[in-house]
Amino acid sequence: MSRIATIEIDGKKFELPIIKGTENELAIDIKKLRLLTGGITTIDSGFKNTGSCESAITFMDGEKGILRYRGYSIEDLAEKANFLEVAYLLIFGDLPNAEELEKFHNDIKAQAHVDEDVKKIIDGFPKAAHPMGVLSSLTSALVAFNPTSVNVDSEEEMYDAIVRILGKFPVLTAWAYRKQAGLPLEYGDNSLGYVENFVKMMFKKPAAEYEPNQVVIDALNKLLILHADHEQNCSTSTVRIVGSSNAGLFVSLSAGINALWGPLHGGANQAVIEMLEAIKEDGGDTKKYISKAKDKTDSFRLMGFGHRVYKNFDPRAKIIKVAADEVLNALGVDDPILDIAKGLEKEALEDSYFIERKLYPNVDFYSGIIYRALGISTEMFTPMFALGRLPGWIAQWHEMRVRKEPIGRPRQVYIGETYREFISANKR
Repeated sequence: MSRIATIEIDGKKFELPIIKGTENELAIDIKKLRLLTGGITTIDSGFKNTGSCESAITFMDGEKGILRYRGYSIEDLAEKANFLEVAYLLIFGDLPNAEELEKFHNDIKAQAHVDEDVKKIIDGFPKAAHPMGVLSSLTSALVAFNPTSVNVDSEEEMYDAIVRILGKFPVLTAWAYRKQAGLPLEYGDNSLGYVENFVKMMFKKPAAEYEPNQVVIDALNKLLILHADHEQNCSTSTVRIVGSSNAGLFVSLSAGINALWGPLHGGANQAVIEMLEAIKEDGGDTKKYISKAKDKTDSFRLMGFGHRVYKNFDPRAKIIKVAADEVLNALGVDDPILDIAKGLEKEALEDSYFIERKLYPNVDFYSGIIYRALGISTEMFTPMFALGRLPGWIAQWHEMRVRKEPIGRPRQVYIGETYREFISANKR
């Protein structure tokens, strides 16, 4: 028997259906509320209690610390899968077999060439340009080089668009980094895996033999998997709502990149390093800053601890903490900033204040540490996040277009002036 929610307004009762997800999530379906009530809507600033869609891609339970892609636990995927397998899973719904994975990778490699004219666009940016601005602009520019719109009713055209962006986006990301670093723009090596190839494009120095570090590659593979999707967050919702206007994949992704750029979203790991640098400049006393974080009258915020969704622990943080330790050990990095990070981590994990409030280090804390250890500038942290989130954005866009979801059009409650008569300028 279907469940019903009843609301009463001015003595009149209205019945609304309750829908149930496969993980027993319940939601009141308010699609007909305005029609039934003669114009009454709901208001939910930030959409914290509003489901914008039904999706089969990612399941999260913030109270229990659960994250699953298409039913697979993030722990299993990070331990046993590679990033390309996870990308295929998110976009197409199932893990690929060996033959499907090989074809997917080959098709991506065939699309990895970026038109030489794109280099002219990069040349137009000053060296000081933020890599996220560069990446967003280049992603939008891909439309000019691929002007044909995608027929969403054609599986072949959808697949071609997907492998095209998966092939070109790592190149654009690496180029954004190399532009900032003053390095020549490199193409990839088709003999390498997806992540290995990206690492080489990022870090190969001119006139020097590139030597891969498997610990670094494994850590980045895990980081990209952990960031691959995270349900209806700000950037993902942006991709879906832009795509709902029937905007193409590339411009929808560019909109998602811009949303991710915000310091309250993708910029969180950059904020962690900036906080650590500020602590270093103040003498590096971690105990002092732990005390400041606990002082309600102090404006200081401990970045990289706790999470808006995860009320227990961030399952991704447990995984990447191990990888961060491995990277630091393998590279033998001597950096006072990273020493401060480890000091803060130790203090917080042993402090009852943080334990009782479940304020544990989150994925942003550890990802910032890894990127810092690799010598990646803080401005590049968010483009690295974007590369990881790319499959999730594609999957969400693909799902929304295939289901032919209606154009996004939120309502509002108007709080401005009521009707005012216009008065000509000489009489005001």
